[in-house]
Amino acid sequence: MIPVEFWQRHRMLPMDDSPTRLEVGILQDTPRELLEDIRLQFGKDVKPVLLSKEQLEDGLRRLVLNQSAAEAAAHVGEDVDHEQGLLDLLHDAGGAPTVRLVNNLFLEAMDLRASDIHIEPFENETAVRLRVDGVLHEKRRVPVKQHAEISARLKVLSRLDLAENRRPQDGRLQVRSGSRVIDVRLSIVPTLYGERLVMRLLEKNAQALSLEQLGTLDSIQQLLLDALQHTYGLLLITGPTGSGKTTTLYSLLDKVKSPQTNVLTVEDPVEYRMNGVGQIQVNERIGLTFASGLRSILRQDPDVVMVGEIRDVETANIAVNAALTGHLVLSTLHTNDAPSAATRLLDLKVPAFLLSSCLLGVLAQRLVRRLCPHCCKPFQPSLAEWAKLGLEKAPMAAECRQPHGCKACFDTGFRGRFGIHEWLPVTLEISRLIAQEADARRLREQARLVGMGSLLEDAARKVCLGWTSLDEAARAARSM
Repeated sequence: MIPVEFWQRHRMLPMDDSPTRLEVGILQDTPRELLEDIRLQFGKDVKPVLLSKEQLEDGLRRLVLNQSAAEAAAHVGEDVDHEQGLLDLLHDAGGAPTVRLVNNLFLEAMDLRASDIHIEPFENETAVRLRVDGVLHEKRRVPVKQHAEISARLKVLSRLDLAENRRPQDGRLQVRSGSRVIDVRLSIVPTLYGERLVMRLLEKNAQALSLEQLGTLDSIQQLLLDALQHTYGLLLITGPTGSGKTTTLYSLLDKVKSPQTNVLTVEDPVEYRMNGVGQIQVNERIGLTFASGLRSILRQDPDVVMVGEIRDVETANIAVNAALTGHLVLSTLHTNDAPSAATRLLDLKVPAFLLSSCLLGVLAQRLVRRLCPHCCKPFQPSLAEWAKLGLEKAPMAAECRQPHGCKACFDTGFRGRFGIHEWLPVTLEISRLIAQEADARRLREQARLVGMGSLLEDAARKVCLGWTSLDEAARAARSM
């Protein structure tokens, strides 16, 4: 019956509780007199169990999540450490019910590896949904009277205007759970029934993934590595929002960085911290945009430049000119496929003759959910099911699997995501077509002649490898 706050404060974890003995998880440096205090209070033996720091933090997370968080609200508290600008979720379980509810939302999202939290007010109640592996899941509903208090709590943490509820607002905060620190980007927009809140979660200490972990097949990996051997030129990653473009860029940066190479980036936000890379955070409030940041770093004698996103005319033209003057430039662009990247840059007023001279290649990608390795089962698709991908039969020897659901994947059948890709090589003929301002259809026809595979074909190959299900690949294909 000891409150959660006690276990959090003293970095201990209640474990097995029998009529005669209580097991308590501790760290190596936990004071033993605390165990004696617990023994005297409960009148039973206390058995210490040595845990690692990670085991203790994971246990405390689950302990807090199991605590009830749906009581009536009394007031909105202020429990953020202003000096650090960091909300520590494992040290703060007390306070008003709304404070505990918000903390629990962050803990649950971290436990499920969610990328976004949606808090959506409706006429009679507020829905809370988490985006896990690209799919939204409703997790709870809270009374509509508590919505304003949740909104106020998040505004306090993000240092936004509490009195403003008629205009959109954007803010940032950080939350910590043990050794994990999450950057949270908060977006608030007014709706008919109240303010709608969406939070994007970015793991601050996350490590860049390798091309293999991203699901890139050997053939495309080799084409990418060949492009990175150039000392100058423009390499683009394209796809819709949330398709993993920036993660792929970091994987490429990891391949090119070295003590002999000066690598600089301009990003919004900086999603991964990389040793040996100079990273600049865009801050439009003070005039530090992609264009101004890119213009400045070109005076820093860079060998490789990474631009988080080309989104305007000025950035596009500076990036192309940098690629023509001795720099290898990596960037992302929002297009549906690889051939559309060239036409998009032409729309951004990049001269066709310059683009044709500097473009090395374009990688288009989407994210597909990966089957949970603990519960997926063998499956043999019929010809009708292959037709969902526009195919008459399996493109290669198939070891297809389908999802089932277990505790490890929270009964979804999927755990994690990987990419499906298409690579547009800029050959002499394709370069000539770009100089002539050919449309995306003509570029695709020419690229197919030199062996470019489509996103759909890459998805089908990965179904055959047993990485994802045929239905999941078809879902991604329908967005193309």
